[in-house]
Amino acid sequence: MRRVEHVMGFPVSLRVDDEGIGEETADGLFTWLREVDARFSPFRPDSEVCRYDRGELQLPDLSPDLTKVLDLCEQYRLATGGAFDVRLPGRPLDPCAVVKGWSVQRAADLLTAAGARRFVLNAGGDVVVAGGPWRVGVRHPEHADQLCAVLELTDGAVATSARYERGDHIIDGRTGRPATGLLSLSVVADSLTEADATATAAFAMGTEGVDWAAARPGCEVFAVDTDRRVRRTPGFPVVGDTAAAAAA
Repeated sequence: MRRVEHVMGFPVSLRVDDEGIGEETADGLFTWLREVDARFSPFRPDSEVCRYDRGELQLPDLSPDLTKVLDLCEQYRLATGGAFDVRLPGRPLDPCAVVKGWSVQRAADLLTAAGARRFVLNAGGDVVVAGGPWRVGVRHPEHADQLCAVLELTDGAVATSARYERGDHIIDGRTGRPATGLLSLSVVADSLTEADATATAAFAMGTEGVDWAAARPGCEVFAVDTDRRVRRTPGFPVVGDTAAAAAA
């Protein structure tokens, strides 16, 4: 089964190779993601996030899901010394950096609960796989038609934070200015919740974020800095010597 839909502002593609996993499972997955978009978007005035940010909801009124997301946001804020912060001065509350990975991982968990054992779920370039091996490409940070790495993953997730799609959109909460020092940073972890939030948080920290992310349990890191130097942890599952291409 294959399916592609546009949700939360990016394409989400699903491939399930198991027999017996029907369209109703995909329907449930995309329904969940659309629900997340409606409830957690900082761009929808009636979302739970916006209502909370305006003071119309108090902490005791929040759903368990939003409470969990905000707790994760606070954990990463503390772990990065404030570089990762979803409450930047002068800006609305924006937990998207955690919501995306968390919600897509939950979607992958729905597949597993339905009996899927071999699948790929790709949400705007952040990927969860099961039942591999699967080959997953990491886009070159400066050349859209090239890859800087190809990974082999069996079960797990990879997420990339970079400047190439949305420009300098990741802010270092310690300075209030766009994060500098890196062109892209990818993280492989057991879950997309961890991979996506860690990649964004590390990118916000700049070059020091590479070592910070690498020290997190279960995380492997691949980064390209603004001098076009590649840094990667020994366990980052690169196929062949594709990493050298990033410096070209």
